[in-house]
Amino acid sequence: MKVLIIDDEQDVRYIVQMSLGRIGQMTVVEAASGEEGIALARSEQPTFILLDMMMPGMDGAAVFRALRALPETAHIPVVFLTAKAMLSEIQRLKDLGAKGVVVKPFDPLTLAREIKAILGV
Repeated sequence: MKVLIIDDEQDVRYIVQMSLGRIGQMTVVEAASGEEGIALARSEQPTFILLDMMMPGMDGAAVFRALRALPETAHIPVVFLTAKAMLSEIQRLKDLGAKGVVVKPFDPLTLAREIKAILGV
């Protein structure tokens, strides 16, 4: 499995790289901005995208809409990363079309298992 992590926080990308790469045995591609993430999604064609909701410039919702508008990325499942754990926010993201939501802070030791459960693999 190949995952694209789109998050402006280097520390979060590093933890995801360790968690999904080493523990989950996935290939991890990193993007530090929404624009970079969209470009990498087009070129890398990841199995899924782990997308931060709160980023400067394009926020996660804007990135998600842009990914859905492109034929080459519209099919890629997106799992949002968010610090907003309110049920209404989680439901809003699912209503947008997200495959699932992971709430920050997450457990790096169980992240791969949680993602696989969300994706049904």
